[in-house]
Amino acid sequence: MPNDCINYQESGYFSPLMNDYLNQNPKLKSLYNRFPSIENFEAQIFEKQKNFDSINRNQLVSVLQKQYSGIEISQLTEQNIESLKVNNTFTVTTGHQLNLFTGPLYFLYKIISTINLTKELKAKYPAYNFVPVYWMATEDHDFEEINYFNFKGRKFRWNTTSTGPVGRLSTESLADFFEIFEQELGTSSNAEKLKQLFQETYLKHHTLAEATRFLANNLFGSHGLVIIDGDDSELKRSFIPYIKEELLQQTANKKVLETTEKLKEYNIQVNPREINLFYIEDDLRERIILENSKYIINNTKLEFSEDEILKLLESNPEKFSPNVIMRPLYQEVILPNLCYIGGGGEIAYWLELKSFFDTVNITFPILLVRNSVLLATEKQLKKADKLNLSWADLFSKQSDLVNNKTKVLSEIDIDLTLLKEQLRIQFNTLHEIVNKTDSSFAGAVKAQEIKQFKGLENLEKRLLKAEKIKLRDTLMRITDLQNELFPNQSLQERQANFSEFFIESGEQLIPKLIETLKPLEQRFDTIGL
Repeated sequence: MPNDCINYQESGYFSPLMNDYLNQNPKLKSLYNRFPSIENFEAQIFEKQKNFDSINRNQLVSVLQKQYSGIEISQLTEQNIESLKVNNTFTVTTGHQLNLFTGPLYFLYKIISTINLTKELKAKYPAYNFVPVYWMATEDHDFEEINYFNFKGRKFRWNTTSTGPVGRLSTESLADFFEIFEQELGTSSNAEKLKQLFQETYLKHHTLAEATRFLANNLFGSHGLVIIDGDDSELKRSFIPYIKEELLQQTANKKVLETTEKLKEYNIQVNPREINLFYIEDDLRERIILENSKYIINNTKLEFSEDEILKLLESNPEKFSPNVIMRPLYQEVILPNLCYIGGGGEIAYWLELKSFFDTVNITFPILLVRNSVLLATEKQLKKADKLNLSWADLFSKQSDLVNNKTKVLSEIDIDLTLLKEQLRIQFNTLHEIVNKTDSSFAGAVKAQEIKQFKGLENLEKRLLKAEKIKLRDTLMRITDLQNELFPNQSLQERQANFSEFFIESGEQLIPKLIETLKPLEQRFDTIGL
């Protein structure tokens, strides 16, 4: 197994904004509260404890107990829920869409990062309790983003339609989906466990929210994970003052636009709307638009005056759904939260929100980039060793990998850098002679310099091409291995589903990940199965 380590910044898979954040570039300092180090959590605890409305604690516990009604939960999860009543308990939260059968692998890594950080915090600050929370994105309506997963290079898609919040979607049609998927799993004991898990998750629960809660609880409940569904009228009632301000003042739009101006050198992750709220019903989630003093529900005939929409908010807060800009605020209002853990794209849009949080006087959480992982089988690790490949090699672009390995494996020196340097010295001397004699020769000397350098570059390219042909078999084994580990030349964690690796490792997969991942180390973990 290659023994070198790759940090996030060296992996080549993180944006310039995330690299600058991880490197603590001073120009980003105003966009976050505290950088994620174990020492910085002490001040975060004090700030959140002072700023969090403890009245929300009893309501939060009551809602969680109702949401878990009828579900078998671990003693640790039950204790964690109960502990949220007291003011020395805090949460660490991650959020994720309701992807079918967890979707891509990083669903696991987000939750494990969250669980492991609470353990580190408890060891460092034993006087406090820390609860790992998974926020289900039940109100999302982008069904096309979540209705499939990849298994061994094949896409399995749930062919149904959804126009409202996905958490309310019926799972009834997944019986047909399962008949196709189970045929691909095989008949091993691990395959049979996966089949049973899928059946119990989706064929015995009525909605996608219920199914996803069961699945996440099955996988991580023994580690004390608490799962919350924000699509709840009681929780929304606590958020009424902020919804009202958004309807009347549009504070989010103003403050986030100010921040995006500071981020204009980067690719902005999300742009705010004038009103960052949706109106939702079972089969509807549409933007609320303010137009001519009327609140219009996009793509419908519904419209409200200011008085009408404020009365609706008081009577039915569950009909108001925060978008990507407002959802983080909703989370931090109802949870005693210290830290949000997400992928690079999520952390990027959180960085747009700090001034908005400051304006509405809600503590901004510490932002932590989740763990990233590359899983490799023993056979793949042996191949890497046999081919003398490091992780740095395998993480590089395939064209760079092939070129670099060709130069390393070639029996001749096809890197003509030394000759180019000698040529540069010679022409520098010629330029000095020209300057001391007749400057009219300068153009001829420069033209000859360009010609000879171009000749060396062409020769280098031809030598490289010839050696690639000569080393074709070895180079093919190298690229085949990289393609296995990086499907579609992308990160494995963004492509493959956990079931592909559960087939190989069974119930040891998650414990191995939990044992290995260190959320504060900013290291791309490579794990042999």
